[in-house]
Amino acid sequence: MAGSNHLWPKSTPSAPLTNPPLSPNTGRGILTTREKESYSIHSVENALDVLEALCDEPDEVQISRLSEKLGMTKTSVFRLLATFENRGYVEREEQSGRYRLGISAFEVGQKLLSRMHLLRDARPVMDMLVRNCQESVYLVIQRGTDALFLEKVETPQQVKIASLVGRRYPLHASSAGRIFLAHQTDSELKKYPVTDVLDLNELKEIRECGWSRGQNELGEGVASLSAPLLNSGGGVAGSLCFVLPDYRINKELLEGLLLPNLINAGHTISSKLGYLGHYLRREMA
Repeated sequence: MAGSNHLWPKSTPSAPLTNPPLSPNTGRGILTTREKESYSIHSVENALDVLEALCDEPDEVQISRLSEKLGMTKTSVFRLLATFENRGYVEREEQSGRYRLGISAFEVGQKLLSRMHLLRDARPVMDMLVRNCQESVYLVIQRGTDALFLEKVETPQQVKIASLVGRRYPLHASSAGRIFLAHQTDSELKKYPVTDVLDLNELKEIRECGWSRGQNELGEGVASLSAPLLNSGGGVAGSLCFVLPDYRINKELLEGLLLPNLINAGHTISSKLGYLGHYLRREMA
């Protein structure tokens, strides 16, 4: 646990839930242009055409206008708009019957914008962190019930852990993921497999001290150390995570170099994201 006397908790390796899909033809994790076209779903393409057409309109628009613009029947446009309306991506003005973008489309855009800001604000701090500590550091975000390793600055040392960029792990199964869980409410935690008393106590300690650690979760012999990136509302926008071979870890390195620099980096990025509160740290027992 985060507050135990051991440098690292004992845990079993956890395989990532998903890896980037392999191209059936090239065997690589990137699809060719022809493959992308062959996998395209016509109905989804039409739906996106309607949504993009709405984005281009400065005002509310009638079905007939979209039908003419896209070369689709009014019935097809209506059915797609009705589906978007049910999900909140489109709103219909009752009196005129015209359509406009809905709040769900705005929310998706805001989430993307916040992640772009997160990457922009985090990258230079991550560069500095690796220069100071000589260990690989990752930017991790939450995707549903998983922690997604989004970006990395790699250690210059010869011995390093294979890249985790693009990999996803259950939130409870990595130090970076537990950062997100530690800031969830009790009702929100019910969605995750965190019911053991020890697990709940660990999350409480993480919330209080502001950092988390793990061993053998990202692979055998792999250690990690994570801290939260907080937004203006105090929510967790992401986590910053050291990933390194566990044989390089000792108490002096952890407490004298890695943890202080990680906490300072987390505080710096959180400040850039608009967080104005205290960024807590508790010394290791």
